[in-house]
Amino acid sequence: MTDQRTPVVLIHGLWLHSSSWHPWTELLHAEGFAPLAPGWPGEPDTVPAARSHPQTMAGAGIDEVAEHYAALIKALPTPPVLIGHSFGGLIAQKLLGLGLGRAAVAIDPAPIKGVRPLPFTQLRSASPVLRNPANRSRTVSLTAAQFRYAFGNAITQQESDALFEAHAIPAPGRPLFEAAFANFSRKSPAAIDTGNTHRGPLLLISGQRDHTVPDVVTRAAYKLYGDSTATTDLKQLPDRGHSLVVDQGWRAVADCALGWLARQGITGRSSTAGL
Repeated sequence: MTDQRTPVVLIHGLWLHSSSWHPWTELLHAEGFAPLAPGWPGEPDTVPAARSHPQTMAGAGIDEVAEHYAALIKALPTPPVLIGHSFGGLIAQKLLGLGLGRAAVAIDPAPIKGVRPLPFTQLRSASPVLRNPANRSRTVSLTAAQFRYAFGNAITQQESDALFEAHAIPAPGRPLFEAAFANFSRKSPAAIDTGNTHRGPLLLISGQRDHTVPDVVTRAAYKLYGDSTATTDLKQLPDRGHSLVVDQGWRAVADCALGWLARQGITGRSSTAGL
């Protein structure tokens, strides 16, 4: 028996543990896909362990994270669908541009090289890391109040605090520095091959109340793909913040991604185990 299901690799961003994808993996299993939600390099298996041992993730940058996921992808039997949130969305775009994915969905993706807008809310969300250059080689934790501003501004205080307790972990500071200074670097790791005409289809999803990756940032990234004839779509979700993949409205985001994949001819149920 050979598993013919379409693999899906879920890539989280900063300050969320890979286990935060659990509702998504259950849904994808039910839809006939073969989902995987690996952690970042050095990420402990559980939220408590990640909080207790933050040093294991220190120093990981965009290239190291991309190479980590690329190695996992190359071991799969077929190219996967890539679904990423925040910096995971940047990584998903990078891997898709390298031809390592069948399609990609980038949800509130961190800014790629070439994105010019820099809204105040984005700077404030990143300030716990960027205010101290030494954080480039460290991991940084958010307080519940900082999480509320960066992730939970579009949900209730109670829900934001619950998500913080359930999923928040320290995050390496290096990716934020790399993205922040991408436009000043000739060989930035945040550079994406936006002109690639041979890549798979890409969907960018933007939460229009997001403080961490404001809508204008996602729209600017979308425009950078204008020279490519490969499919690139943008979906804007009103009244959604950066917590949109883990808060009580996650299912609407997942359904948006699944519906778009189906329109690209990519489903899970159509693939059954071979004989």
